[in-house]
Amino acid sequence: MTVSELGFGCIPIIRLDVDAAVEVLRHAFDRGITFYDTANAYRDSEDKIGRAFDGIRKKVVIATKTLRRDGKGAAKHIENSLRMLRTDYLDLYQFHQIAQEKDWHAVTAPGGALEVVVKARDEGKIRWIGVTSHKLDMALKLVRTGLFSSIQFPFNFIEDAGKNELLPAARGRGLGVLAMKPFAGGMINNAGVAFKFLRQYPDVMPIPGYDSVDSVEEVVSIYGPPNVVTAEDLRLMEQYRVELGKEFCRRCEYCQPCPAGVMITMAMGYKIVASRMSPAVSVEFCRPAMESVKLCDYCGVCVERCPYELPIPDMLKLHYDIYEKHVADLQ
Repeated sequence: MTVSELGFGCIPIIRLDVDAAVEVLRHAFDRGITFYDTANAYRDSEDKIGRAFDGIRKKVVIATKTLRRDGKGAAKHIENSLRMLRTDYLDLYQFHQIAQEKDWHAVTAPGGALEVVVKARDEGKIRWIGVTSHKLDMALKLVRTGLFSSIQFPFNFIEDAGKNELLPAARGRGLGVLAMKPFAGGMINNAGVAFKFLRQYPDVMPIPGYDSVDSVEEVVSIYGPPNVVTAEDLRLMEQYRVELGKEFCRRCEYCQPCPAGVMITMAMGYKIVASRMSPAVSVEFCRPAMESVKLCDYCGVCVERCPYELPIPDMLKLHYDIYEKHVADLQ
């Protein structure tokens, strides 16, 4: 598989209407991006990609995913992806978020999703099979099975655990590595520093998300000149690490929707927003989300869904306390 040095993660286009999404996708293609990563779970993302590349399908590489672990469900997802993407083949088909042993056992069991996906590959509906995970130990296990052509894993200068074991293991077995979360889910707001780190690993393909022509230009413009990481860049990276700590929300939105109506994603980011804006601006910007935190009943559904196993209700309470103090100080 031959792809561009930089890919396109297609979660953000679900926020755009069809015409705007098509414009951003085609602009990225015109700027040299040939790899587009989506998933059956990303609402209408596949449909928008299909519309954008109708007529030039063979010029792009399309990767999609299934969260289903059973064969019947995976088969339905494959057919749905083919229909939505307006194609008769999928370049890369990935098992989405294999993080726990129970997921792996279900996928590989008789009648499981693996059987169906391999059959689809043999029939020509799929060219390569990949897998994604947020857990290092599981990602290593998946790479070592010899079953996959690619591994997708979080990788940025904050989440760099994969560089010592996972990357060498993937290289040794000829797997492509897709770096999800190059901006740590939006927590890194300096594209220059983010990609100076990533360009040190030329065999790793970042797949940032874009929701505008300008956001495509911001990242694409970083590529071209030689990559030089300065002492100031290293200082900024360390500043981000200290600010974010070990527990922070990557805004993947797997926790949503909340059964009680809490606007989890924005509320989980309040601490960072407040560190970068004045209390008055933070309160006004995040008010609807922070007021929704009062609806949390600690049901635990969000914790079960979170691929990073964050203690979301406890973190929401901490952020609400900060918000409440800001509100009181402004009165």
